[in-house]
Amino acid sequence: MMAGRGSLTAAGGPARHIPVMLSEVLAALQPKDGDIIVDGTFGAGGYAKAILDAADCKLIAIDRDDEAFALGGALAKDYPGRLMAVLGRYSEIEAIAASEGFSIVDGVTLDLGVSSMQLDQAERGFSFAKDGPLDMRMGGDGPTAADIVNTLTESELAEIMYVFGEERRSRAIAKAIVAKRAEAPIMRTGELADIVARVLGRRHDDPKHPATRTFQAFRLYLNAELDELADGLAAAERLLKTGGRLAVVTFHSLEDRIAKRFFASRALAGPRGSRHMPETGTQEIAPSFQLLNRRPLEPSNDEIRRNPRARSARLRAGERTAAPAHPLDLAALGVPRVSG
Repeated sequence: MMAGRGSLTAAGGPARHIPVMLSEVLAALQPKDGDIIVDGTFGAGGYAKAILDAADCKLIAIDRDDEAFALGGALAKDYPGRLMAVLGRYSEIEAIAASEGFSIVDGVTLDLGVSSMQLDQAERGFSFAKDGPLDMRMGGDGPTAADIVNTLTESELAEIMYVFGEERRSRAIAKAIVAKRAEAPIMRTGELADIVARVLGRRHDDPKHPATRTFQAFRLYLNAELDELADGLAAAERLLKTGGRLAVVTFHSLEDRIAKRFFASRALAGPRGSRHMPETGTQEIAPSFQLLNRRPLEPSNDEIRRNPRARSARLRAGERTAAPAHPLDLAALGVPRVSG
């Protein structure tokens, strides 16, 4: 789970959330006067406001969440002609930037996962901390988590929890879910959390709720977040100009693995196999990014004390070279798949 993408209740309003690793993100992006920056995960606007305050630049703020989009429109009034709020997915940044009149940009930042704004609203169904409808949708369309929990087979549920949540006891949890829904549909976050807790038990030495991995798994699967991440990274690579910068903040191992492999593969040069060139089998690929940090940056102890949700954050960043963008290979990036 992520630690809070924003810091505002409304434009100019009181602080509500704490942007994670804000100073490190700004240092990676280095916004300058005249720059065009894309914030692909606007949330409650914490990064966006800080970027706009750091330089006389323009910012395209993207979010698939209706509430975040409305907040972006409100915040735009404080930055006339500089903030463009767009309802959409960050994997669509090329088309979104083009619709705003830009074919290249100077920076892209992605702060992944669920925002504090979403976690703290029980009616969104993302958190087991507050009972609410079992929803978990980033946007307002498509099936809900309740639809998945109550309709997929036991083996499908187990596979989702194992692949997307790295839950070792996924089969036992899936069996308990199917038994419970046979009595009545599972419609509340509290119900699902209780089912998982009864299967796994509670460890006094573990601060994490036993349902953490299960909730993560259903959320990632429902919103196709890891496919979105891979597509978004590749889109940013194509959109960034030479010298442009990409900063990505992840919050769990699956996200970080994809970001790590993306930057590592883009920083390498030399011949390599490619399913995109079957006639030759190999192609010469020059590095498309120069890494800004060889190892991921982590939040300071002081930040973790101020904002415990930041404890799992990792920042990876790179600067775009003049080389062409690399082909996107989801398998090479480690984007997980489930059968069916």
